[in-house]
Amino acid sequence: MPLTQAITTDFRGSRVIHSARIVDGDAGIVEDGWVRFEHGRVAARGTGDDWAPADEVIDATAVAGPDALLTPGFIDIHGHGGAGVAYDDGIEAIRRGRDMHRSHGTTRAVISLVTATVDELAEQVASIADLVETDADILGSHLEGPFLDPGHQGAHEPSLLRHPQSADVSRLLDAGRGTVRQVTIAPELPGGLDAVRLVVAAGAAAAVGHTDADADIARRAFDAGATILTHAFNAMNGIHHRAPGPVLTAAADPRVVLEGIADNFHLSPAVIKLLFDIAPGRVALITDAMAAAGSADGHYDLGAVKVTVKDGMARTDGTGSIAGSTLTQDVALRRAVEAGVPLGDAVQALTATPARAIGRADSLGALRPGMVADAVLLSAGFEVARVWVGDAARR
Repeated sequence: MPLTQAITTDFRGSRVIHSARIVDGDAGIVEDGWVRFEHGRVAARGTGDDWAPADEVIDATAVAGPDALLTPGFIDIHGHGGAGVAYDDGIEAIRRGRDMHRSHGTTRAVISLVTATVDELAEQVASIADLVETDADILGSHLEGPFLDPGHQGAHEPSLLRHPQSADVSRLLDAGRGTVRQVTIAPELPGGLDAVRLVVAAGAAAAVGHTDADADIARRAFDAGATILTHAFNAMNGIHHRAPGPVLTAAADPRVVLEGIADNFHLSPAVIKLLFDIAPGRVALITDAMAAAGSADGHYDLGAVKVTVKDGMARTDGTGSIAGSTLTQDVALRRAVEAGVPLGDAVQALTATPARAIGRADSLGALRPGMVADAVLLSAGFEVARVWVGDAARR
């Protein structure tokens, strides 16, 4: 559990956080660093004690202990719920789940939706579009379905899966009013490559996932504009020495970000490390969290699918497929580092890389002047001590 639940939002004055190891993606690790926030933005940063007085001054070591870490706020581009609720259940469920994930360092999130009817999904993305206007920590929606391969449906209800017809894709994109950030598509389906092009033309990221694609189809999807691989290795063909499949195809393509679920269930520690080795700078650590994240084992609903969680692992009652995770991003950071991923690379996969994957690298994912002042203070053991959100999490 986090050291505290202290979350500060909508602070309009000046704040200095000092005496921290600043871990900031591409910028590397800075010892004895400080960062200055003013009016919700990063104003300056440096080392030592050369910071100017501020309205609030925080000694990172006093709050989080020796070798305290200060990172940009974590960004989850693929998660379905937490705190006992699923994001499909509406605005208050989304807010409840987000409150829990925010306490674990996730300052911004894309709201993922599981397969439902097109009518239901259109209503859901429209509601999330409304939420984007009022809740600054909501970055938009992710449609993980219904355009998926029935043979790799995972925790999606197979009877609701459908081919990606242009009219359906356009309807969902239009319902989101520019806030659909990501759409997962099995590109081998009839109309799949055209759907990828349609999603990209609308300004969203097309993702390859829940797919039977081989290397050739995956390559064609990336050439059509897809830039994300949905939870790499899961719900897709694996790596074979004569059939490399979508994972190695994505890893070889510098345009593609590979999502990874570092919970030691979806990926073993060795494969977590492998993912970072084969796609340096292009891994986004996601939660794929369902309702049981931050809650107890038991029985849950994931869209139309019944799920049982035992010892922290979620599986569908019908097929026994892994059904999302109970992961939070602070635990993902810990698991990645335990697997041998360098600390800076692991933090980048929680911050700068997911921001870039959804086109928000201009303002999120880094602690450099001008960026939104989202930050997480952690102990040396990766326990969250404080979380700051640069603008109001709920306006």
